[in-house]
Amino acid sequence: MNKRKIAFVASDVPIAQAARSELAGLYDHVPPEEADVIVALGGDGYMLHTLHMHMAAGIPVYGMNRGTVGFMMNEYNTDKLEGRLDRAEAVELFPLRMSATKMNGEIEEAIAINEVSVFRETRQAAKLKILVDGIERMESLVCDGIIVATPAGSTAYNLSAYGPIVPTNANVLALTPISPFRPRRWRGALLPQQAVVTLVAHDPAKRPVSAVADATEIRDVQTVTISEDRSLHATILFDPEHAMEERILKEQFTA
Repeated sequence: MNKRKIAFVASDVPIAQAARSELAGLYDHVPPEEADVIVALGGDGYMLHTLHMHMAAGIPVYGMNRGTVGFMMNEYNTDKLEGRLDRAEAVELFPLRMSATKMNGEIEEAIAINEVSVFRETRQAAKLKILVDGIERMESLVCDGIIVATPAGSTAYNLSAYGPIVPTNANVLALTPISPFRPRRWRGALLPQQAVVTLVAHDPAKRPVSAVADATEIRDVQTVTISEDRSLHATILFDPEHAMEERILKEQFTA
């Protein structure tokens, strides 16, 4: 059996760089483009960055926490890494594709593993029309913004905006408003994973909005269309004792 080829990558913070140097001194390693598996050292933000960088190549990523937040990461330990990789359980994440039409008519696209968000740009609240699969579901939502979150992203910004936590095998997307003013009591919706969500900005010259797919921001948008892209997937690896499904379940019982 051929030995697994491992690549080590790390965020810029000193603790992550020190961990990379330590692991590189203990284990044979190759550049990421030659690897069978990538070990990412940092926090959840760096894990998302690594998944985006290597999603097209289909290389699985095993994270170890050397950052501030580690929901998508495993515990940092230099011992028996190859055995941990052999036992790791794979979770496939299907990203969202965002297509944003700007006020000048330009169209830009981006991919999101966690969520696509639309935000107000100024003191004026955003005023958005919501369509699902081409059917108008809400003529006007006055708010700070709105989130379309994947199951993987449901425990991130979506949760901070009081959106629902979604198990990765639930096959749904979370649609969550951010500080809704009208209708004040609306708290969002759960949509089938194949749903196509279209958000249209009312009067974007007066109430400009931006669209953000993970770390990619597009400003001054008029229409944003969001759907799951099954032509792409990211593979993330977890230790069996820290499986992602268990973490999501536990998060639902956290006060």
